[in-house]
Amino acid sequence: MSDNQVSDILAQAFAAEGVDTLFTLMGDANMYWSAAMADHQRARLIHARHEHCAVAMADAYARASGKVGVASVTCGPGYTQIMTALTMAARGNAPVVVFAGDAPIDSPWYLQQIDQAPLALATGAAFIPVRTIGRALDCVREAFYVARLERRPVVLSVPLDLQKEPFPSRPDYTPSTDLMPRAQIIPPDPAAADEVASMIASAEHPVVIGGRGAIWSGARQALEALAEESGALLATTLLAKGLFDGNPFAFDIAGGFSTDLGREFFAESDLVIGFGAGLGHYTTDGGHLYPKAKVVQVDINPRGLWQGLRTADLHIRADARATAEAVTRRLRERGIRRSGWRSNLVAARIAADLPDAKEFAVTPGTLDPRPVLREIDDTVPKDWDVVVAGGHCFSFAMTHLKGRPGGNYHIPIDFGAIGSGLSAAIGVAVAGGNDKVMLIDGDGSLYQHIQELETVRRHGLKLLICILNDGGYGAETHKFRSTGGDPNHATHGRGDIAAIARGFGLDAARVTEMGQFEHLFRDYQQSSGSMLWDVHIDDLIPSRHFRRVHYGEA
Repeated sequence: MSDNQVSDILAQAFAAEGVDTLFTLMGDANMYWSAAMADHQRARLIHARHEHCAVAMADAYARASGKVGVASVTCGPGYTQIMTALTMAARGNAPVVVFAGDAPIDSPWYLQQIDQAPLALATGAAFIPVRTIGRALDCVREAFYVARLERRPVVLSVPLDLQKEPFPSRPDYTPSTDLMPRAQIIPPDPAAADEVASMIASAEHPVVIGGRGAIWSGARQALEALAEESGALLATTLLAKGLFDGNPFAFDIAGGFSTDLGREFFAESDLVIGFGAGLGHYTTDGGHLYPKAKVVQVDINPRGLWQGLRTADLHIRADARATAEAVTRRLRERGIRRSGWRSNLVAARIAADLPDAKEFAVTPGTLDPRPVLREIDDTVPKDWDVVVAGGHCFSFAMTHLKGRPGGNYHIPIDFGAIGSGLSAAIGVAVAGGNDKVMLIDGDGSLYQHIQELETVRRHGLKLLICILNDGGYGAETHKFRSTGGDPNHATHGRGDIAAIARGFGLDAARVTEMGQFEHLFRDYQQSSGSMLWDVHIDDLIPSRHFRRVHYGEA
């Protein structure tokens, strides 16, 4: 293959954009470009076994690294497989570029032809077609520009026959990074900061909620200082879990995963200030979480109506950290300092809170997933990255994992899909370049893309994979039980996932007794490869979240 074909020139442009890692599954329409990335640009290629997984890996890589994640798929059936992953990336504001090979323009009939644009646009991704050689490099630059500026996935569609054409001139490429607007911190309107200070002055029980935007802003210290001055308690959105861990007045997640104690605090609150948080349906528990409170939303893109709800009484378009610092300064200038919730009694109640203490009889040969998660949490160091996949297992993990920094949780649930946990863990592991990544997933979710265990082994990645095996689709079995249906429709039996993992070349262990995780973790640390724990949990024990939502438990 010539090094002056369009495919190779496009590879040079991707390298100029800083791409050194590519998640790909090769087919006719993307194989030459993918090979050029490896052979001529020395990019690291992670070869997935399914196209959805390649894009999901790139998505997780982007979120974990802060870089643009890049994936590549072929045309036709290779392309149609990625719709779920594209939607997840779009809803999760992940900067991803997908090099999608397209059917040849000049072919009179091509079996794998499909109109790619409507599919991409329906997911929320941008679509940029390369249709002439003269515009090819401009299209690459635009794809990366849009991904970076708008923080969303972009499909770059390149026909196969065009890739094989010779590039007619010496390429002169200016990367999108040279054209990006300089990042700027947006300060709050001083009048708005003063208005928030006045609201704090009259509040008895304020709560500060930090979201992903607060993490991106580096706002933890500023928010804790504001909460101290105003007497506020601290909480986070689901996606910002861990932001305030270690603070004695932080009570974890706001919304559907709030603890009973957290719900009690929110019910009494008279002022809620959200920083970098959408304050949508899930964070506000459908708008019912804090019925007495005045609400302030601080965000660089505040929305008065979000997910069918009125979000706030006051919206401030500004950076989270800058606003918290400005409000704190205004409080001090005006001599306002409130005690609010701040007392030894409240701190003691938060410290003693056990999110779910209800007792259940445990089926012999299985484990209660709640102490399982607590034992794993005590065993695996707190500086590890933890990927938590969707499904019923997600409810247990997000409730019982504690003491981990905000940003160390990776949660691929933006589309409510299961089946992406293993792919996300691979993306996070490649981004981090270390062996400190743990995946918590369910058996039903793992089975959807279990073939990627072979990808883990083939690329020499080291992951700790914890599968909560309840023998079926736990979310559906509990929904059936709660409505009087037959849970057997979603129950398929506990396959020997440990044996399957060993078949793929991984170390694995079946866990049916408590007290095993410490020595299993030592075995993992001493090994050179990945390890899977097949933890058999009781499918009759619903999470606290499911008991409240589906079983009507107050």
